[in-house]
Amino acid sequence: MAIGALTPPPASEIPSETMLEFPENRLLIDLCGEYDRNLAEIEQKLGVQIVRRGNQLVIHGEDAARAEAVEVLQSLYERLETGKSVERGDIDREIRMGGSDDGTGVRDGDQLEMFKGGKVEIKTRKKLVEPRTDAQKAYVQSLFNNELAFGIGPAGTGKTYLAVAVGVSMFIGGHVDRIILSRPAVEAGEKLGYLPGDMKDKVDPYMQPLYDALNDFLPGKQTAKLIEEKRIEIAPLAFMRGRTLSNAFVVLDEAQNATTMQMKMFLTRLGEGSRMVITGDRSQVDLPRGVPSGLADAERLLGSIPDISFNYFTAKDVVRHPLVAAIIEAYDADSQRMMAEKGARG
Repeated sequence: MAIGALTPPPASEIPSETMLEFPENRLLIDLCGEYDRNLAEIEQKLGVQIVRRGNQLVIHGEDAARAEAVEVLQSLYERLETGKSVERGDIDREIRMGGSDDGTGVRDGDQLEMFKGGKVEIKTRKKLVEPRTDAQKAYVQSLFNNELAFGIGPAGTGKTYLAVAVGVSMFIGGHVDRIILSRPAVEAGEKLGYLPGDMKDKVDPYMQPLYDALNDFLPGKQTAKLIEEKRIEIAPLAFMRGRTLSNAFVVLDEAQNATTMQMKMFLTRLGEGSRMVITGDRSQVDLPRGVPSGLADAERLLGSIPDISFNYFTAKDVVRHPLVAAIIEAYDADSQRMMAEKGARG
C-alpha cells in the first residue's frame, strides 16, 4: 500500500487550546495558588481546562471561554506584578467585570485619582477594596461624585460594605471630619425591650453589621478610639432627630425599615461639606403591616432630582456565597408568581 499524504483530522477533532507563557515563575506560582486552587476556580466558572507546563499555562475549551480565561489570567498576573495578592474575590471580580468600563456613567475628570486606568480602588487603613461587579463599580463612583446617593438591592450585594469603605477612605483622606452610621432599630420578629441591659446593650445588636464593616477597614484600637472621640458615631435612626450633620460621611443602612417621616427627617439632616448614602432592600421590609416604607417614597419623590444618584443591584451582584444569589432568585420568582396569580384572580 502506497504511503500518501497524511489526511488532516476533521476540524471538530482538532484540540482547541491556547498557550500562555509567563516570564516570572514566582508570580506564576502565586497566580496558580496553593494546590492550583486559583486555576481550579477559573476552570469551574468558565468551563475550561488549564494545564500547567513549566512556565506556561495551556487552556483547553470553547473559543469564547478560552478567550475569557486568557483575559482573566493576564489581568491577575498584571495584578501580581504590581505587588498585590490574588484572592478568590479578585478572581470573581475579574470574571464578572471582564475588563469592561462601559455603562458606568462616570463623568470625565470626576475623581480621576480614584479611577485611573479604569480601575476603581478604595484605600482604607487595613485593605484595598475593589468593586467586583459593574453595578458595584458604578455605585462606588456615584458615592464619590454625589453628595446624596442611594444603593438599592438585595442582601449580599455590598451596598453597606462599600459605602462604609468609601466613608473610611474619605475620612482618612481628610475630606470629612466624621463618619456617622445609622440604622432604624426595627425588630425582625423579636422585641427590642426583651433584650437584657441598658439602651446601648439593647441597640448594639442592631448596629453590629456596621461595627463589622468598620473593623474590616480600620484597626480595632483606632476604631474604638475614634468612637470614643465621637469622630465615628454608630446610632439608631431615632437619635438623628434635631441634628445638622456637617462635614460628615453619613450612611443610613436598612432604609427600607424607615417610615416616610423618618426618611424625611434623616435626609434633611444633610449639612455643609457632608456626603449621605442611603442603602436598603425593598424585599425585606420589617415595618408593621400598613406602614409605608420611607425608602419607596424617597425613590418616588426624589428620582427626578439630577444631583441625587440611585444605583440598583440584582441577584447577579451578590458577592456572598453563590447559594445566596440562588436563594434570592427563588424568592423573587415566587413573589412574581404570587403577584401573577393574584392579578389573574382579580
